[in-house]
Amino acid sequence: MRHRRAITFLTWMVIMLGVVASGIGLFSGEGSENEGSHPIFTSIRGEQIELYGSGIYKNDSLSAAAQAIAQDGVTLVVGIPLLLISLLLSLSRRIRGRLLLAGTLGYFTYTYASYSFLAMYNPLFLVYVMLFSAGLYAFILVFRSLERDGISFNSKLPARSIGFILLMIAFLIIMLWLGRIAGAWQEGSTPEGLEHYTTLVIQALDLGILLPLMVVTGAMLIRRQPYGNLLASVVLVKAATLLTSISSMIIGMLRAGVHVSMVELILFPIFNLAVIWCLILVLRNAQETAPPASPLPIE
Repeated sequence: MRHRRAITFLTWMVIMLGVVASGIGLFSGEGSENEGSHPIFTSIRGEQIELYGSGIYKNDSLSAAAQAIAQDGVTLVVGIPLLLISLLLSLSRRIRGRLLLAGTLGYFTYTYASYSFLAMYNPLFLVYVMLFSAGLYAFILVFRSLERDGISFNSKLPARSIGFILLMIAFLIIMLWLGRIAGAWQEGSTPEGLEHYTTLVIQALDLGILLPLMVVTGAMLIRRQPYGNLLASVVLVKAATLLTSISSMIIGMLRAGVHVSMVELILFPIFNLAVIWCLILVLRNAQETAPPASPLPIE
């Protein structure tokens, strides 16, 4: 694996800073939901927002803080160990290790991009930015090494089935987000979940980056293009970790007494299980000893 030292350094940076950020986020406001003291803030749009009121997320809404704390738990318990294991496997020249590493770094990049742009300013801001930056550049280096070396997959891989699942998930999430935005247009109000924040950061990241990537990957898999297999292995790891976080967020929101739509309550856990199943199929069919090859064709 080329750029081995740079990838190792950046990944260890993500691991250490990730432990700090998720640990503080998870425990700094512990027990606050039982105190019943959540300040009310009137947003610039005149909406009454219930703030979390304690810990690192004290200025975030109760809903956003519940989601962030749930995601911190998944990052600490699942994300960090998975990143460490995938790094060790990749250093031992295991193809599956590099696939897991690229996908997990994608998860950290997305997660801390959202924290950098969405969370109310707090003392961990620079930590979020460093995690976002280190995760992004480590991901680029790992993905480029996978492109250069080439990866072969077992012919038994159900690529078309996985492609259709990715397209279905992408389509439903696109409709969910567009429906929320369009509904606010019709009512002449702000979208649900905007609260006292400036814009819809998660929807921007999903509609601008993640969902188009899932559509492209799904289309390539259906057409059985080799590059689709590489993209799928990375997209599925990232999607599995992210959807696990979202499922945890939903539980956290329900515990905090925050309203969750029935559509989200049903769809996201189903998506989570489907993506994990697809990921297992891809990793199971990845060939551990791929011969040297030129970069995979895009077409």
